[in-house]
Amino acid sequence: MKKYALIFTLIASINSFSQELNLDNLKTFSLNNNIRLNHIFINQPDITYCYNPPECTSTYTLKPKMGLLGFNYNISLNDWLYTGAGFHGASIGDQGGLFTLGVNLGVKLPIYKNLFFDANIHFGGGGGFRSLVNGGAIVYPSAGLKYSTKHFAFGAQYGMVDFTNGIQGGDNFSFFVEIPTSIKAASYANSNKKYEVIETDDVFWEKPASKTVQLIKFDFFFPRGETRNDGLGNFNNTTPITQTLQLIGFEYQRYVDRNTFLYAHVDTMYKGLRSGFMDVFVGIGNNFIETEYVNLYAKMGIGAAGGRIFPENGLTMYPSAGLDIKFSEHFGLSLHGGYHRSIGATFEALTAGVGFKYLGLNGGHTDPNSGEKAKYIKTQGISIGVQNQTYFKVAILDRAKDPDLQQIALKINYDINRRFYVAAETSFAYDGGAGGYAHGIFGLGVKSNRFAQGYFSLFAEAAAGVAGGGGVDSGEGLLLRPTAGINYHVNDNLNFNISGGQIKSVFGNVNSTNINVGLTYSLSILNLKK
Repeated sequence: MKKYALIFTLIASINSFSQELNLDNLKTFSLNNNIRLNHIFINQPDITYCYNPPECTSTYTLKPKMGLLGFNYNISLNDWLYTGAGFHGASIGDQGGLFTLGVNLGVKLPIYKNLFFDANIHFGGGGGFRSLVNGGAIVYPSAGLKYSTKHFAFGAQYGMVDFTNGIQGGDNFSFFVEIPTSIKAASYANSNKKYEVIETDDVFWEKPASKTVQLIKFDFFFPRGETRNDGLGNFNNTTPITQTLQLIGFEYQRYVDRNTFLYAHVDTMYKGLRSGFMDVFVGIGNNFIETEYVNLYAKMGIGAAGGRIFPENGLTMYPSAGLDIKFSEHFGLSLHGGYHRSIGATFEALTAGVGFKYLGLNGGHTDPNSGEKAKYIKTQGISIGVQNQTYFKVAILDRAKDPDLQQIALKINYDINRRFYVAAETSFAYDGGAGGYAHGIFGLGVKSNRFAQGYFSLFAEAAAGVAGGGGVDSGEGLLLRPTAGINYHVNDNLNFNISGGQIKSVFGNVNSTNINVGLTYSLSILNLKK
């Protein structure tokens, strides 16, 4: 650990500088993206589990079909090519707790007017029942038709889900809807600076800023009804869950008008059950009372949840309401309560929680509610990356020999200033026999100035989070991971990176060295400052 602390300190010791700038010095652009919600139907293997062979004191037979609910965020590279990332979670059948994370590459070709041919391939990792997915690698090619309008699109595709080193998957039909979005941004070279707002004829600034919220939340679940565990792997030996369950999560909100917002959030459990439970939701909310310092809201989410509970479909609803207390223009405390309920299944819990939120106005120089013009624009650097992560000799509960795990990771860095940043990451196993293992971590990073004619820079991070699933011996899930590495900068916005570190579970037996190789795209978000 000491060597990572030393690297962290050395990188932080390099000073930065500032200069006077205005909007004429800021080169902006718009990214055209879309959010795709899809649903996939899959035939299940004809398998009956046998407990205590050869006597088979009890058995469990899989349901014949399952469904996967997908949440994908795709970025247009040009008029016909797009890329992005997506989560999928089980929704129908008995695979609740099956989650995947992967990357997308697709094409969109015009056929006639608003009708398009749409084809894509998704590669990632994840899983639920490890005996069905083995290492967890998933490949999902699909193709079909898409009808687009200005405000939404919908379509249908035929595809083939394949957990490549397992037995789960098959050909399928899927349906999707899309909501177009756009991000107003600037080059990462303009990041972490202040630009004075002046009169300009640039049409880029005609639309007002958009209100966004980022929330780190801690939830407590109080199970009720017929909520049961998974019988420690024997589904005929389940027992009621009566203890309080504790989760940590992240939520992103984007306002569509003064009081209404869309949101997405993900949670993972760190105490109450053996690690492995998580949920992913998308939904809509509304502020029905709002003052300068207090805000009352209600929201409704739909998504997928499961893991370490009795096998069920996974489709879950989550209505909730809460109170925000604003400390300042940008920071606040959120208190909330709700009802977490599996639809058509048995898991249910009353919930209570607390969150720490950051509120921002992005993409314009005018307040969308008051019409007040900003004094300046602060450019916040943000980096979005995909990594292949290798973890050596990971402790797995039912393996005599510790295997190496391969994982695919999605990583986002938010700059605090030109030197320090906050890092958030989620990573899912795709090889090594631990399909279904995943982790989510947050941390603090530090980076150096670029050197060697601007091609290289150094970085170091200290992170903590929650992990579970796949039989990995992570206890209740809490983990620590320091890393350090080097970037190779192709240009101001794109870099390749390699890093190494150590991951250690607090209450389990995981203590593994890891190497990460990734690709990162960086840009500047335009924050309105009054």
